[in-house]
Amino acid sequence: MNVFSHTNPAQNPLFQNIEQTRRQRGKVRDTHITLAHGSGGKAMRDLIDDVFVNSLDNPILSQLEDWASFDLASLIAQGDRLAFTTDSYVVDPLFFPGGDIGTLAINGTVNDLAVSGAKPLYLSCSFILEEGLPIETLRRVVESMKTAAIAAGIQIVTGDTKVVNRGSADKLFINTAGIGIIPSGVTCSAHNIQPGDVVILNGELGNHGAAILIARGELALETEIESDCQRLNGLVETILNICPEIRAMRDATRGGLATVLNEFAQTSNVGIRLHEQSIPIREEVKGVCEILGLDPLYLANEGKLILVVKPEHAQTVLSAMKTHPAGKDASIIGEAIPSPSGVVLLKTTFGAERIIDMLVGDQLPRIC
Repeated sequence: MNVFSHTNPAQNPLFQNIEQTRRQRGKVRDTHITLAHGSGGKAMRDLIDDVFVNSLDNPILSQLEDWASFDLASLIAQGDRLAFTTDSYVVDPLFFPGGDIGTLAINGTVNDLAVSGAKPLYLSCSFILEEGLPIETLRRVVESMKTAAIAAGIQIVTGDTKVVNRGSADKLFINTAGIGIIPSGVTCSAHNIQPGDVVILNGELGNHGAAILIARGELALETEIESDCQRLNGLVETILNICPEIRAMRDATRGGLATVLNEFAQTSNVGIRLHEQSIPIREEVKGVCEILGLDPLYLANEGKLILVVKPEHAQTVLSAMKTHPAGKDASIIGEAIPSPSGVVLLKTTFGAERIIDMLVGDQLPRIC
């Protein structure tokens, strides 16, 4: 039979076979990443179909274009400004108590959007894969990302993969970009901070940095410290519902609380005084820091929010935060002062004051 003789293409067996092939998603046959998975050919398409699209599928991602498009009218209906952020994740080890590089990538980007006052909506994710990475490891990471994205109410809508030679990277790096919409009337910026404003923290400091350090197995320490890796957009929504006039918000990741507050003080040209007895830190984290000579004020966090509010709003905001799981341990930890401007002071439990400067060097590399 001449397969080209059909006048109706839909009845042509060759056409039907082609359409059936197009509808079938590829399957990865390899157990480890090879250079072929970055070649742009069938091996790469099978990897994308099997590992990424099967887990992260949604109407925008399933188009498999090199871009994602959105309806502007639906975005405008949610606010009057666009928030846009990008980040990269290179944590070692990939899996740690309380999370992994996948949950870190989603929650970290969601949190960067949330502290701008935005509602996070869409993410892009790009993966740098080292030759030899087990496919099963990649599947675990992508499944974690799926779970975290669903919990945060955000969609992964576009992405990319690149494969590098063995030894050119450390297993897996992830780059993200995120888009959100800022509601009308919300303006969070360090430039807004005024003397007398109150500083609030949503919970214990340093858990992520300590958990990563212990997970590396380089120290003979036994603790049950878990990373605080969590999404903060729900907590931020609770805060803004009760008080849209937040002065400033920031999540304390690399460099910890001390770095964020120094940035606040320098940007707003005010001083900030902290009260040591009001800063929540787990005893286990304090112990790790004492053994290693680290300062918990500089340890990384992945679920900690620092906000500054007018004094008349402080108790209302604090009470609202305590109603949310991510803010149940929230506390007022300090206030903005007129001088010395650009400086962060810590009032110790003994009544003395010391300067908390910007971090010099890196206490703990590869933590996010």
